[in-house]
Amino acid sequence: MSDAEIGDSNVPAVTGEPDGWDRLWTPHRMGYVAGTDKPAGCPFCRAPSLPAERNLVVARGDLVYAVLNLYPYNPGHLLICPYRHVADYTELDDAETVELAAFTRRAMRVIRHASRPHGFNIGMNQGGVAGAGVAEHLHQHVVPRWGGDANFMPVIGRTKVLPQVLGDTRELLEKSWTEAG
Repeated sequence: MSDAEIGDSNVPAVTGEPDGWDRLWTPHRMGYVAGTDKPAGCPFCRAPSLPAERNLVVARGDLVYAVLNLYPYNPGHLLICPYRHVADYTELDDAETVELAAFTRRAMRVIRHASRPHGFNIGMNQGGVAGAGVAEHLHQHVVPRWGGDANFMPVIGRTKVLPQVLGDTRELLEKSWTEAG
């Protein structure tokens, strides 16, 4: 509500100066942005041992596992991670490399089965300067994409609109991992 709507132009607006923009508040992200909600240790080493309702793990292999990205680009954004704490793709042994590739292929099948994306972005950011948020533990992104999924919100509003909560996405993909695998 603007000052004019309140009726007293001497009272400042509670949320700042009115500018005609709607706001989509995402306060749960502030801890991430400020760096205050990062528990000690590696999140990818910790995730598999957390209770099921907190770990976002979709599937487990012998050497790698699939986990939902806590801050996804799109619904169903999976990360394929080795259990072993390695930072660089060249540090994987042959068996880890093979299982990481197999899990990536299976993740694509699973996401197609669950949500019918039009395409995917798949890749690894090696090192902080390359965009890796957790550079010390290798992880491959499998990001489903739909026509029109990138709009003005991230560019102008610096906000990503996600239509599904992570717990629901995890359940859907976990079920599809068995059905579509």
